[in-house]
Amino acid sequence: MAKPVIMIVDDEPQVVNSVERDLRTHYRDEYRIVKALSGKEALEGARELKRRGTPLALFLVDQRMPEMTGTELLAETLKMSPESKKVLLTAYSDTQAAIDSINRVGLDYYLMKPWDPPEINLYPILDDLLDDWKANVEIPYEGIRVAGTLWSANSHTVKDFLARNLIPYRWLDIEQDDQAQDMVRSVSNGEYRLPVIFFPDGSYLIDPSLRDLAIKTGLLGEPSLPSYDLAIIGAGPAGLAAAVYGASEGLKTIMIEKEAAGGQAGTSSRIENYLGFPNGLTGSDLTRRAVAQARKFGAEILTGEEVAGLRADDPYRYIELTNGRVIGSKALLIATGVSVRRLEVPGADELTGAGVYYGAALTEAAYYRDQHVFVVGGGNSAGQAAMFFSRYASQVSILVRTSTLEVSMSQYLIDQINQNPKIEVLTDTEVIEARGNGRLEEICMKNNVTGAVDQLPAAAVFIFIGAVPHTDMVGNLVQRNSAGFILTGPELMRNGKRPRNWTLKRDPFLLETGCPGIFAAGDVRQGSIKRVATAVGEGAMAVALVHQYLKTV
Repeated sequence: MAKPVIMIVDDEPQVVNSVERDLRTHYRDEYRIVKALSGKEALEGARELKRRGTPLALFLVDQRMPEMTGTELLAETLKMSPESKKVLLTAYSDTQAAIDSINRVGLDYYLMKPWDPPEINLYPILDDLLDDWKANVEIPYEGIRVAGTLWSANSHTVKDFLARNLIPYRWLDIEQDDQAQDMVRSVSNGEYRLPVIFFPDGSYLIDPSLRDLAIKTGLLGEPSLPSYDLAIIGAGPAGLAAAVYGASEGLKTIMIEKEAAGGQAGTSSRIENYLGFPNGLTGSDLTRRAVAQARKFGAEILTGEEVAGLRADDPYRYIELTNGRVIGSKALLIATGVSVRRLEVPGADELTGAGVYYGAALTEAAYYRDQHVFVVGGGNSAGQAAMFFSRYASQVSILVRTSTLEVSMSQYLIDQINQNPKIEVLTDTEVIEARGNGRLEEICMKNNVTGAVDQLPAAAVFIFIGAVPHTDMVGNLVQRNSAGFILTGPELMRNGKRPRNWTLKRDPFLLETGCPGIFAAGDVRQGSIKRVATAVGEGAMAVALVHQYLKTV
């Protein structure tokens, strides 16, 4: 494949040559550097590169150019290459123009002249943008292929697992691809068990467990140590933050995740209120960055392993896995998060994965292009999903049991939804049945004010109706409330008395459970604020408390 292109555009030859020199010094091994002295020349060059199939990774464009400003040029490149990263080169007086470009063309960054030294003011910024581009752009490859059908629940599970773990794959629908059907037939001995995953080395797996798939794709490794300073269960934002801070501060850290890093946040199509990202970022982007950061500092991550139980035997806390392995640590953090509550109506269980989906299910969105889909729920996750699905669907209907979205959704999302002509909000409404033969065909919904019941054709329903904590593995070791959320810190105190079986001469730390040395952070904890930033903060705070605990053991 031809090297991806970084295009520089500036009408001053001295400037464009200077930028070209700096970029070639740093990027010449991976990228081709192309320069242009005008917007017109840049557009002609970009169109020719697109015709040749050459990927356009990044445009670095000066704002002040005759005939066409940098913003105007980027607006044109957005039409032909929307996936390319866009950076504006500005003088101090052009700052407002750069800010306006964020809204107009989705500007990724703006750089001030001069950018010297490039090692500080240029390369780190472009490195980050190019890493994002490489992680999200579709580049031809010979990789994993997943053969199945759109209405196979197991196929959906495998696609979702691979996507959330940032493993590229190619989807082959055997109902539309005769060659894929032949491939499946050749390895199935006449029995269609789906999906079939084909690997580049010629091997394949038929309807594998997620653990087997994790082993095959290299996600599941072996612990390198007999015991650790800190073990983390769950790789959502809280767990990832704890892994980053724990490992970076010298703790021998291991994190265990049964499905995929990122948790519920990892499935979000757009997080727009996270500090430092004015354009927002996807859950998968945030997850990818956090995983890379944790590994950079030496944290070990085991994916595809499920925790069966916990036990305490001072001075260690032990994690018992379903495969029989036991991992010991001096301190333990439970950051298992929550999953979407199941829709308890007739037909929902039978059609799960075949038109009924829990969470954003971003892997399925493109398959419902120009169709009517439904989102059930009124929280931020539901609103973000509706906005994302509206890119593909002809219509998105949000069903909420309350009389208004203001009860549970952020105002910025409500404003976006109200301005989107593809989205309608049906208040005081709930689903009472899902119908279909092998796939979802229609839903029955009821208006709780009028009592009216309607049946509507439905291509897909995406469910966001509350949260169920993942805490079964704690047994009686730590206290939980009636809903299963873990009690921590002051919530454990009753009439000034410490929790039962508490052995230390101090009160539990803020995020500490009823078992000394076991902490909880993020959505799994009673009283937590269900926001990504809060989960990250709690994960970081938990590490500070772990340090205090380790001083006492």
